[in-house]
Amino acid sequence: MTHNFSPDSIYFLDEPEAALSPQRQLALLASIHDCVKEGSQFFIVTHSPILMGYPDAEILSFDEHPLQPVAYEDTESYKITKLFLTHKDLVLRNLLEEE
Repeated sequence: MTHNFSPDSIYFLDEPEAALSPQRQLALLASIHDCVKEGSQFFIVTHSPILMGYPDAEILSFDEHPLQPVAYEDTESYKITKLFLTHKDLVLRNLLEEE
């Protein structure tokens, strides 16, 4: 996967994961990392726990005013994804339960 990123640049990405599979999100993360090593900065609006997992990323929550830093494991995206992956049957049963 190739991206048109250049070294020593600033990028603003708005939910780049929207059209990407998990594998492509990992490839994007690797491309971002290559650019960061060459002086680039990224500001990314995302719900992707994969992209939020970038090492030493500063994650800001827009759920509170003013913006608040939040730990990776405390993001809603991480919590929901982890819950689904570890308790899929329970989550689906509760979600799809007919009343």
